Formats: sequence, structure tokens, C-alpha cells
Amino acid sequence: MRTSMLLLALFATTLLAACRQDMHDQPKYKPQQASSFFADGRANRPLLAGTIARGRLKTDELLETGKQGAEFSTEFPFPVTAAVLERGASRYGIFCAPCHDATGGGDGMVVRRGMKQPVSFHVDRLKDSAAGYYFDVITNGFGAMYDYADRIKVEDRWAIVAHIRVLQKAQSAQLADVPADKQPLLQQQTQ
Repeated sequence: MRTSMLLLALFATTLLAACRQDMHDQPKYKPQQASSFFADGRANRPLLAGTIARGRLKTDELLETGKQGAEFSTEFPFPVTAAVLERGASRYGIFCAPCHDATGGGDGMVVRRGMKQPVSFHVDRLKDSAAGYYFDVITNGFGAMYDYADRIKVEDRWAIVAHIRVLQKAQSAQLADVPADKQPLLQQQTQ
């Protein structure tokens, strides 16, 4: 009796093990495979209207595009603080200075090695351009400059734009533009 029970248990275990089906063995359609189940004969289903990929929902037009309606914005989507300017200077040094140089003059190390020289940020056309224009160029690229949308997060692109504005302002700054409590410090550094 004991031997029969043991053989029956062994047989049942073997039978159950043979019925195992892993996820990688399950019936499924492979990409672009034909299907007789759907009327259009395709296994891939078309996306529903209005489908947005995960992580791609853009709810703030100004923040994400640099535009308000169809026009480039002259405003920033958040307050420009000292921390934002510091972050912008840091990101500018990493991503922009190799071509545009530290002052925005367009004579970076890459240019000195033979690449095409970008226009200076200090020409009137660019000094008069809206902040959203700079954001759009960083995001989508322009001329020989490739886009940085996948390399620099949105907030950092705006911080870089703020730093570019500082570089532009610094080119024509006067001592009177510096807060009175900081002027003695600046005078000591220039002596």
C-alpha cells in the first residue's frame, strides 16, 4: 500500500511538472505579426486618439516649449533666483561653453579645434531675442547645433537661458548696476 501511494505521488508530481508553462512560452503575438483574430489582420493595435506616452504629458506650455501661444515668451516660467543662476552657470559650462566659450562670444575650445563658430550672444539680434527663443534653440537645435532636449532637463535649459542673459548684461554693465553694498567688494577684486 505504501509503495502504491509513493508511486501515485511520483506519477502525479511528474504529470503536474509536465504541465508547467512559463511566461516566455505563453501564446502571444510578435511585433508586426499577422493576426486572424482582428478584422484588419494586424496583431499590433493602433493607438487611441489622444494617447500620450508615459512621461510625455506637457501641461505647462511656457515651461515645455518657451512659447505663449505661437510667440516666443519674454518671461521665464519660474522666478530666477541666485540658485537658478548658479545652476545655469554650471550647466552652461558643461554643455555650452565648449562652443560658445565662457563669455558667450562664440570662441570656445571646439571652435579653436576647427569646428564652425557659433554667433556671439552679444550681437544685437540675439540680445533682443526673447528668452523663449533661446529655450527653443537649446531644445530643438539650430544650424550646426544639435538639440539638447534629451540631454538637459527642462528646468536646466531655462537656467542656462538665465545665465546667457547674465552674460549679455555683463558685457555692458557699469559699476552703478551693481548693488551699493557689493560695489566695494568688486572694486577690491579689480585692483
